[in-house]
Amino acid sequence: MDQISSTPVLDRITSPADLRSLSEPELRALAEEIRQFLVATVSKTGGHLGPNLGVVELTLALHRVFRSPQDRILWDTGHQAYVHKLLTRPREGFARLRKLGGMSGYPNRSESEHDFIENSHASTGLSYAAGMAEALRRQAHTGRVVVVVGDGALTGGMAYEALNNIGHKKTPVIIVVNDNGRSYAPTIGGLAQHLAQQLTVLNPTYHATKNRVDRVLRALPAGDKAIEAGRRMKEGLKELVSPRTFFEYLGIKYSGPINGHDIEAVERTLRQVSRLKGPAVVHVITTKGRGYGPAEEDEIDHLHGVSAFDVLTAKPLSRKVTYTDVFGEALVAEAEREPRVIAITAAMGSSAGLGPFAERFPDRFFDVGIAEQHAVTFAAGLAMAGMRPVLAIYSTFLQRALDQVMMDVCLHRLPVTFVLDRAGITGDDGPSHHGIFDLTFLRAMPGMILAAASDPQELRDLVHTAIAGDAPFAIRFPKGAVGVSANAEIHPPRLLPVGEWEVLRQGSAALLLATGKLVSVAMDAAALLDKEGVPVTVVNSRYIKPLDPRLPSWARRHPVVLTLEDNVATGGFGSAVAEALAPHGIPVTIMAAPDAFIEQGGQPELLKQLGLDPTGVAARIRQTLAEAETMPEPATQPGS
Repeated sequence: MDQISSTPVLDRITSPADLRSLSEPELRALAEEIRQFLVATVSKTGGHLGPNLGVVELTLALHRVFRSPQDRILWDTGHQAYVHKLLTRPREGFARLRKLGGMSGYPNRSESEHDFIENSHASTGLSYAAGMAEALRRQAHTGRVVVVVGDGALTGGMAYEALNNIGHKKTPVIIVVNDNGRSYAPTIGGLAQHLAQQLTVLNPTYHATKNRVDRVLRALPAGDKAIEAGRRMKEGLKELVSPRTFFEYLGIKYSGPINGHDIEAVERTLRQVSRLKGPAVVHVITTKGRGYGPAEEDEIDHLHGVSAFDVLTAKPLSRKVTYTDVFGEALVAEAEREPRVIAITAAMGSSAGLGPFAERFPDRFFDVGIAEQHAVTFAAGLAMAGMRPVLAIYSTFLQRALDQVMMDVCLHRLPVTFVLDRAGITGDDGPSHHGIFDLTFLRAMPGMILAAASDPQELRDLVHTAIAGDAPFAIRFPKGAVGVSANAEIHPPRLLPVGEWEVLRQGSAALLLATGKLVSVAMDAAALLDKEGVPVTVVNSRYIKPLDPRLPSWARRHPVVLTLEDNVATGGFGSAVAEALAPHGIPVTIMAAPDAFIEQGGQPELLKQLGLDPTGVAARIRQTLAEAETMPEPATQPGS
């Protein structure tokens, strides 16, 4: 009988190679220890809990069968990779998971030789894998490329583009489909159900064949044999839309479904497909949140992403009203007034604040899956037919649909409202989630109205203004709590004239134009300078496009003009102001994020590091004023 050492198995794991000498009882013990470790760690740091509790055995099997980094294991998306990270680097790093200078919450090439891709946007893994496998094949490299794909990622069109090419080229990729759909059953999971629904509903061949079968049955003499034959024929049609048929029709060998928590079964199948020359799919069924009662029982998303929480109850240690909450409430209120309002999300319903809307207006709520491009053009179609669609999406996820925003919405001048959650410096999710590019790419969209909310009431007002308008309208707001203003009295939403800014305080030393959540930073910086006798005018520049036409006259009355935004400096709000003032010969000092990808960390820490906190902004204003005093008087300015 196998004996298990009293020393925790996890303490003996220093690299994936250590897994290959473990007995079955030791593997089972290790799986339990890993789950306990994840719950204890993530309860302190926050992070993606449910998905990782579900892939413990699968990850162990992958690292026992394949020899990373000689074999390349890719994760689509990276929020499934905590167990992989635990096996491939010192676990002490988890104490600073998603903290500034600590361990990233996603695979990270600078952290480990076992990590190959960092992008946490779903549906991309198959394309990465296809490219790597083709390159290795041309180099006669003996390593395999394995990509773990969540079943949700297969709602994204890019995944199907990759599958089509993998099958056509017979690219030797091993595709592990981690199917943790809620419709868990011994023989069919969420993926199979999804494919069956899509193919039977959308495939005209299926309907034509089914109709022919019905006609044949009606022509036969009545009787049990005919009825039974008809039943078998219909069951045969169902088989045509099984996952096996779907993948093998593309030229990809299929194995499964397999219990993803049976390490031996998963290992056996992985070893079998690893001997194949061409592409193969291994379809595993897993339970999201497995092993932690509160996660298994959570009906919303099995504790997919959490902040710090109490281990016994799974309740957040602190719960504050967020901008996302305010938006969700505001949209419900708008929908009560305006029956044409339709809410759309790309697999981020609850995360984007649409839970209350979906509950109140289920027939006006659409979750299209991880299909941002479709979401935008779907919204365009709704607007063309008279609706008022509102697409709630993370800032960085809208990047995936720029062509659709420009050609399908803006070209047609359609009243689609884009609500960009997680705009600006978001914090602990790192480079792939900092929404610091939206002002730049949306400014390039002809006809787009672009606004940033500086407080909860302004967010309500902007949502109201956008839905009442007749043009493409984008509203950005930050991740996180709304602050002390959450307790302020809620007023009925008002229309905010497009392009009109608000002067919050008057001063003669400098003109400070701020947007979004940095408006409060500007006010705090001005208060610091007030104590030094440096009065600053602060303007809430809520509209980034169009700009307030009063801008040139305001700028002429101040010795220096500065802008403040949590977007990259390149092409953002500051650039827009500089372009507008250049013909008047007025220089602009731009305070913004650098032209770089920014690591994970708390928002206050990152803003301070970038000089976008009150102290940093005040210092920049002092510096700008000092430089202006040393500059020679300019010649007469055109248009002055």
